[in-house]
Amino acid sequence: METAPLNTATNSKLKAFFIEQLQDIYWAERKFVKKLPKLADAATTQQLKDALANHLSQTKTHVERLEKVFALIGEKAEAKKCPAMAGIFEEGEDIVDETDEGSAQRDVGIVFAAQKAEHYEIATYGGLAQLAKTLGYGEAKDLLGQTLEEEKGADLLLTQIAESGINYQASREKE
Repeated sequence: METAPLNTATNSKLKAFFIEQLQDIYWAERKFVKKLPKLADAATTQQLKDALANHLSQTKTHVERLEKVFALIGEKAEAKKCPAMAGIFEEGEDIVDETDEGSAQRDVGIVFAAQKAEHYEIATYGGLAQLAKTLGYGEAKDLLGQTLEEEKGADLLLTQIAESGINYQASREKE
């Protein structure tokens, strides 16, 4: 189990904030595990379906890593509802409901929704990794940094999928 350096208070406001943010992203990742299969089912192109299915596997690993981070800092893994991600998930559901099944427009919307989630996760994991470093949790920083890089990779893949044709296809669909 990691311990903070002697000059960092174990009951500091920073550690409390760090734990709150861990709880927030833990809730989000666990919810994403439930939402990703629905997005994959709604997707039209096989490329997007495959990317979402692959990210589901990664997201399950992210949940496990967060549980390890909680254990490393001596805290119980607890989820606290993340209002930002709850809104992003709701928006994703609305996009699916408001677009035509089998359309490129739906895939564009799914990419938008997924990238909004990825960007939130990138910001969160980047901040958490820095806080872990400040608090002296080196192993936790490394785990959070690993997830950060995977989230960046998922975002890049979604951009590539959009640029590889679905945006253009959607521009050709008639209203």
